[in-house]
Amino acid sequence: MNIETIMHYIHLYGYAIIFLFLFLGIVGIPAPEESLLFLVGVLIAHHHLHFGYTLLSAFLGAFCGMLIAYGCGKFIGYPFIKKYGRYVGITDQRWQKAKQKFENNMRKTIMFGFYLPGIRQISPYFAGIANVPFRLYFLLSFLGTILWVAPFIAIGYYAGDKFHINPIYVPYVGIFLFVLFVLYVGIKWIIEKRKKHTEKEIS
Repeated sequence: MNIETIMHYIHLYGYAIIFLFLFLGIVGIPAPEESLLFLVGVLIAHHHLHFGYTLLSAFLGAFCGMLIAYGCGKFIGYPFIKKYGRYVGITDQRWQKAKQKFENNMRKTIMFGFYLPGIRQISPYFAGIANVPFRLYFLLSFLGTILWVAPFIAIGYYAGDKFHINPIYVPYVGIFLFVLFVLYVGIKWIIEKRKKHTEKEIS
């Protein structure tokens, strides 16, 4: 979906489309989340959108997506994995390992996983499947949503206020963030591999 189409939808449906795109992006249906947040920040700076309504609709879209995905994971996820997981290699032993790893990093994953494409879509389902207490999940996802939505809109607003930004270039923000994500994963993998290699040599 190109930026002209997104702007057309925003023009037609206003804040509802911001809510919908972010909701769909969280539950796993492809949507340009970071690019959209940056774009609406630019549009706020150009006086095409109201700051308060935009922030509220973006927050509610992402947060509602987190709650719905958690509910799906809690009530549908584990029975589905139990029944069909073996067909894709998810044994009980592997599932328990994955669950333990998630629980060890659960708070950071839920709160800051928003910044990692793929993680923000998986973490709410996993939280539901792993039976993370709802109150704790609610608090962590509430804070995480604010810490993700507000900075991107603020960056878009600041950039749109200080510089002349053609909205057609906004999607490159998403590409840039994806490249950063790939670099982060690659560097982390190399560090962990070297660490394991060092441990083997010592032992």
